[in-house]
Amino acid sequence: MALPMNEVLPGVYHLTDEMGVCMTLLAGEQQALLVDTGYGFGDPLKRIRAVTDKPLHVLLTHGHHDHALGAMHFDRVWLFDEDRPVYDTYTRDPWRSRAADQAKDKGIPFDRDAWLSAPMPEPEQPPGCLDLGGMTARIILCPGHTPGSAVVWVPERELLLTGDDWNPVTWLFFREALPVREYRQNVRRLAGLPFRHVLCSHREGLWPRETFTAFLDGLTDACLAAAEPSGEGAEQGIATATAHPAHEQALVFDRAKL
Repeated sequence: MALPMNEVLPGVYHLTDEMGVCMTLLAGEQQALLVDTGYGFGDPLKRIRAVTDKPLHVLLTHGHHDHALGAMHFDRVWLFDEDRPVYDTYTRDPWRSRAADQAKDKGIPFDRDAWLSAPMPEPEQPPGCLDLGGMTARIILCPGHTPGSAVVWVPERELLLTGDDWNPVTWLFFREALPVREYRQNVRRLAGLPFRHVLCSHREGLWPRETFTAFLDGLTDACLAAAEPSGEGAEQGIATATAHPAHEQALVFDRAKL
C-alpha cells in the first residue's frame, strides 16, 4: 500500500500512514532524515526510496506507538534518552496488540503475526544538528507531550516540526505527559526560533507560524482555569480538561497536573 506523500516545501515531504498519522522526510543533497515512522503497517522505506537514494537517518520525536512502531522497518533510530521508558512501554503489548486490532477494524492489510513479532531497534541518542546538504536539521529536546519529546527546526526552510508537542488539538494527558504549566514554559521557548511554517504529526498540511503563536499566546492561566471537564482520558482513568487557547485549537490535559 503506497503511503500518500506531498512535497510541502523544497525537499520536505509529508507522508501519511495507513492509520492517518503523519511523518516527515527531509531530503537533502547528501543525506535524508525521516522524522517519525507511524505505525509501520506499510513499507515506508520503499516509499522514501522513490524520492531519495541518499543515506537515511530516522528520528522518533517521542516513543508513543503511533510514532515509533514503524521503527521495526529500520536498523537504527534516534530517540532522546528521556523517552526510552515511553518507547519500551508503547512498542510492546498491550499497545501493540491494540494497534493491530485497530488496523484490522479499518481493513488495513498486513501480516498480523509478523507485525506483532517484529523486533524493535535499540534507540540511540540523536545529534544536536544534522547537515543534510543544503538543508540543516536541528534536533531540539522539548519536554511536554512526553519527557523526551523532540522538535526539529529547519532554518533553510524556515520550518518547525513539532511532533506531538503541538497539534491543533494537543494531547497532554498521558501519564508520562508533563504538567501543563511546565509544558507551556518549554513550548513557549520555541517561539524564539525564526520560522514561518509548522508541520505537526496529526494534520497533513503546512500551518503558518501565526497559528502556532496564537495557541501559545492564548494558553494563559485564565484559559487553563476556564478549561472544561472532558472524557478523553477516561479509558486510562485520567480526569481530563479541555482548554481552548485559540480559535479552533484545543489543549486536553490532566486536571490533576494543573
